[in-house]
Amino acid sequence: MNVGTLSVKLMIREATSLKAKRRVLKSLKDQIRNRHNVSVAEVGAQDSHQQAILGIAMAGSDSRYIDGGLAQIVNFIRGFRLAELVDYEVEIF
Repeated sequence: MNVGTLSVKLMIREATSLKAKRRVLKSLKDQIRNRHNVSVAEVGAQDSHQQAILGIAMAGSDSRYIDGGLAQIVNFIRGFRLAELVDYEVEIF
């Protein structure tokens, strides 16, 4: 079994409060979960109004499949208009 993790750093420029930030993140996390069948959680910058760090995990038997799936998620996040992708890191175990 292989496990892939994706750490994504986001900038949410429109968020003026934690409530506004959480609304954007809930939408993004729900869409990622529904489209890609992965686990998603906010793992950092929880007290910042405009920054967020999401952790995404995917398990499978083929590391190439996992790498491709995580790449699709990165591309999806790039197209998400409410948040800007600042940086990301992929690890496969």
